[in-house]
Parts: sequence; C-alpha cells; structure tokens
Amino acid sequence: MNDTNPLPPNDWPELQAGWVWLCGAGPGDPGLLTLHALNALRQADVIIYDALVDSRIMDWARSDAELIYAGKRGGKPSAKQRDISLHLVELAKAGKRVLRLKGGDPFVFGRGGEEAQTLVQHGIPVRIIPGISAGIGGLAYAGIPVTHRDVNQSVTFVTGHDQSGQTPSSLNWRAISEGSQVLVIYMGMKHVERITGELLAAGRPANEPVAVVTQATTPDQRVLETTLGTITQDLEAAGMAPPAIICVGRSVEMRQVLDWQSMMAGEAPRNLDPLGRGRPAEAS
Repeated sequence: MNDTNPLPPNDWPELQAGWVWLCGAGPGDPGLLTLHALNALRQADVIIYDALVDSRIMDWARSDAELIYAGKRGGKPSAKQRDISLHLVELAKAGKRVLRLKGGDPFVFGRGGEEAQTLVQHGIPVRIIPGISAGIGGLAYAGIPVTHRDVNQSVTFVTGHDQSGQTPSSLNWRAISEGSQVLVIYMGMKHVERITGELLAAGRPANEPVAVVTQATTPDQRVLETTLGTITQDLEAAGMAPPAIICVGRSVEMRQVLDWQSMMAGEAPRNLDPLGRGRPAEAS
C-alpha cells in the first residue's frame, strides 16, 4: 500500500491513541468498503479482523500495522468473544490506535454491540463505523432486491442460530412467517431443515421462492435458486457451504431480470416480467 496516497479532501476524523474504532468491512468485495473504513485502515496501529473480512482489504492497512486474526467460524477452533473484547481493552490501554474490523455491519448479527459495551465499561472511547450488511449487499450482488414495491412492504432479518449454536428458541416463527413477506436469514445453513420446517408449519407455501447466496460479493460467490419445500435436498445436491445468506420470498424472482453479473458476462435476462405485471414500470 502507498501510505502517502491521500483520501479525497475532507475533514476526516483522526483515530487517536487509546481509541477503538469498531468498523464494518462490508460483505466481501473491497470496493464496498466505506471511506471512513479506509481512513481507519490508514491510521490504525493494530487491526483485529474477523474471518469474513476479505484479505484484500488488508492491502490498505499501514505497512507497519499489526494484524491480528480473530475469526469465529462454526465448528472450528476460534477465539472466545470475551477474550476478543478484553484484548481490545488491553490494546487501547497500551496507547494503541485500534481498529476492530468486522464483516458486514458490526451491529447486524456481528456481536459489535457486545464488544462496544465492554469497551465503554472499561472507559475506552469508541467510534462506530457502519458497513454494508451481507443481507442487503450480498443479495444485491445476486440480483435480488430486499424490497420491491410490487412484492413486499416489509422485510425481516433473522439469525439462524443463537449463542449456543442452536436455532433461537425465542423466535416466534409463526409470527415472523405471517408478519413479513420477505425473510433474510443469516447463518441459517446449519439449521436450514428445521427453519424451513418451522416456516412451512406456519403456513408459508412449499413452492415459495428461496435463494441461497454463499461467499457473497466475492469472486467465489454462488447462488442457488430453489423453493421452501426443496431447499434442503437442493443444498445437499449443490454441495454449498457457509457463509451464506438465505432469502425467502417473491423478491427472489426478480433475479430472473436483475442478475446483473450474468448480464456483464453477456447473458440475456431470463424473464423481463417475472412478477407478471404485463406492463413496463411506471415512473415514480
């Protein structure tokens, strides 16, 4: 990295010694990083980053910055959350300029709130830098809008597991199913059979469109289009693995016309009118 290459002129904030900036790195593609995140990368003495932070983002760090991996992946050895939080405290108290870099947005199923709370409890000043969440940006890269006025006026974001690693027992799946036209499920691959079973039992139709997006926004992105009734067997046949975002609802059908990555490869849209409107969209 060229440490002297400036950001566009602006009154950019200074990452001061003893501070921790809790920053979202976006869903993967380095181009989705915010300018505030880039500014932080160019100042930090220490960067503690997660498994879902694309390695290419580290190319923008200072050449002398200390990089500390703190990835947490299901079923694999990983640092305990409390240990990560306390390490941030120690680094800040040592006078370091600390950047905590988390995939997606730190406050969307990223445990950023827990880390920030620990820092505040220990008297460490914190700045929060939001990031693009995979549930929005990852689906957009698959050509799926989370809202579309002909499809849904509500969207619900749900986590597929809780602190114990199990499907959250506190979730009222019937209320979720009945209350939102489109569901976006984070970390749901491990318990996809149970989750889809709950949704089917709550009355969602078996033929409802579902999309599974793995490695979203990266060169390894894969997209599976399936249905609520066949997702389990289709996932097994496709051999797809986490990290993944699952989208349930008719907005998935918009991929037939909005799969822009396929268009960039020269493919034509599969269906210019997937919702059956039979007329061009009106100007707003």
